[in-house]
Amino acid sequence: MQTLDTSSIPNVRVRISSSFLISLACLIAILYIGRVLIITLIIAILSAFILDPLVGLFGRLRIPRAPASFLVCSLALLTIYGSLFGAYTQISVLLEELPAYTQRINELTDKVLIEIESAEKAIYQVVVPKRVRDQDQRSPQTNTLPRRRGVAVTPSPIPPPPVQEVRIKTEKSPIFDYLYAHMEDFYNILLMSSFVPFLVYFMLSWRDHFIRNVMKLFKGENRDWVARSMEDVAHVARAYVVGNFILGMLLAIASTLFFWIAKIPYWPLVGPLSGFFSLAPYIGLPLALIPPFLAGVTVFSNLSAYLVIGTTVAFLHLLALNLMYPKLVGSRVHLNPIAVTLALMFWGSLWGGIGLVLAVPVTAAIKAVCDNIPSAEAYGRLLGD
Repeated sequence: MQTLDTSSIPNVRVRISSSFLISLACLIAILYIGRVLIITLIIAILSAFILDPLVGLFGRLRIPRAPASFLVCSLALLTIYGSLFGAYTQISVLLEELPAYTQRINELTDKVLIEIESAEKAIYQVVVPKRVRDQDQRSPQTNTLPRRRGVAVTPSPIPPPPVQEVRIKTEKSPIFDYLYAHMEDFYNILLMSSFVPFLVYFMLSWRDHFIRNVMKLFKGENRDWVARSMEDVAHVARAYVVGNFILGMLLAIASTLFFWIAKIPYWPLVGPLSGFFSLAPYIGLPLALIPPFLAGVTVFSNLSAYLVIGTTVAFLHLLALNLMYPKLVGSRVHLNPIAVTLALMFWGSLWGGIGLVLAVPVTAAIKAVCDNIPSAEAYGRLLGD
């Protein structure tokens, strides 16, 4: 009777663990090195998921899929360009009044410094005893000459400072230095961004052909979980992006209406910025407060006005995230708070600011795939709510 050699089991486990760690490290390296390409593909896929129902709507009107995809992409580009043009007109007016903003900010800064100095004097009088304060006032502030036998010693003359050669040094602007140092990164981003409309168009027009060829790569039961995974990923991505867009539009409309009533300058620009900035994970409220505070610098001088603005923006932010966000987005994503936090930390450290934006949909897509693979269901439950 042949016996089972159990001494090799730990070695097998070590090799499996080592292979898993090496594969994970290689995957993270690929995600970091090819981040521009991968981010471009993810944005194009999310955009295609969002626009696909509109293509289907035009298809019901007897329009072929390729012309319908071109029409939908053209309408989306016109909407984006129209929004950017509206923002550009507001920003151009703001740049013309930039000297007034600079002067006003300097005045407020001086006022704050005076208030801080007054507060320091008040605290000094309260904390420091009167005896110590009187002693500090009696202490000489200037150096006295030493005396020898009642005769003042004449100090030696202080030599004049050496004449230094004045060299005119041309300093570069910090913005110019930053742009010059990151010129290659900006070029890669602009280059990849130019491919997004074409990728979206081809993904929409060739969707059926692409899905049919992908399904041919799998056989038997694998086709079922691949089809279910693709449907779930599309549903989750569409629900997340559309839900955030609807919520951002509601916040933008409410913020714009309030800023218009409060007579805050540039309210058509400040309102949408504050509304959509409020959706940023964890730092949404501070970002939402920056546009109205900066716009109100030349109008409001008392602290009560800023308190009213901050309270209203905070109320809209908390109302949206606590009542509306769970219904519009959270109920369809199905991620627990720990998974969301870790996803924001991981993708944010890997891809920067855009990683914070894509962290939740990418993690939700990974969970949707795990839920449809029998061997990975445990990981899906670990990420789920």
